[in-house]
Amino acid sequence: MPGPWGAVLYDTVTTHVRTTPRRRSFRHRGYLWLVDLDRLPPVPRPLRPLARFRPHDHTLDPTGGAPTIRQDLQRYLARHGVRLGPGQVLMLTQARSLGHVFNPLTVYWCRDEAGSPLCTVAEVHNTYGGRHRYLLPPDPEGRGESVKDFYVSPFFPVDGRYRMVLPEPGQRLHLTIHLERRGGRAFTATVRGTARPAGPAALLRAAATHPFATWAVSLHIRYQGARLWLSGLPVHPRPTTGPSRPAENPTPTEEVPTP
Repeated sequence: MPGPWGAVLYDTVTTHVRTTPRRRSFRHRGYLWLVDLDRLPPVPRPLRPLARFRPHDHTLDPTGGAPTIRQDLQRYLARHGVRLGPGQVLMLTQARSLGHVFNPLTVYWCRDEAGSPLCTVAEVHNTYGGRHRYLLPPDPEGRGESVKDFYVSPFFPVDGRYRMVLPEPGQRLHLTIHLERRGGRAFTATVRGTARPAGPAALLRAAATHPFATWAVSLHIRYQGARLWLSGLPVHPRPTTGPSRPAENPTPTEEVPTP
């Protein structure tokens, strides 16, 4: 149900449930965009402070080596033996708003030229400046698994497996990610949402309902991480090499493989 901008906005509720070594849960509300990478929303200039889709915010090469989000994704898929060609890519993400964006998770649903599902890509950002993608094969129910090999939270080491349920959304958005570690399920994150066509009125409504939404995500993650740290939960050191290498921000954060 794309609106006048060829995109969809989802009012979302994100829930995180940690089960080990200490049970803790929280939820927060916000909104996400579902956009076609070949038809990014033509947001008029007066509204661009509320929504911008810059390649720098959504690519693995933060230096700007890829001129578009699609080209960066296409290069990534080619390195993994997947030929995207002219197929469609839908991206679920937050747009830059009021000068800030942080996407714990961006999801790409890729189809081939004939319109058949090709793959799903789950792109995870951590609060230390790191970015990493998990490539999942097509599945009728959106299910996929991957070894966890990216440092997200200082309260979990880089081990275990992600079990993801990421069906392509329609009127409803329903995503689930489980972190399975030795001994059982350690963490679950879900995102639920309801769609409405994206256009000027919908964007203004979303911004009014969830002001400073992108800032709120970052602050909420840091707040929850600080609570866990103050409660005495042990911290696992960050790797010094590879895709999980640390950046400059030392603030403890909660495990955030979903937005």
